[in-house]
Amino acid sequence: MSENETKVLSLRLSKELAEEIFSLARVEGVTVSEAIRAAIYRYVTARRSEEDFKKRLRKRLEEDREILERLAED
Repeated sequence: MSENETKVLSLRLSKELAEEIFSLARVEGVTVSEAIRAAIYRYVTARRSEEDFKKRLRKRLEEDREILERLAED
């Protein structure tokens, strides 16, 4: 992955959660970044397969579309 294909994010974790993710990454033999990316990937994949989420997503898309169309008038 090149720099142009990535986005740097900053994230705040409780001390306890940070210690746990660092320990888990060491045990798994991966970087903390890799462990967090894997968790995010699983989260996104799970949401994409949930019908309730898809329903909320479609509703949000429609609301945003209406607002953007209103803003584009004139």
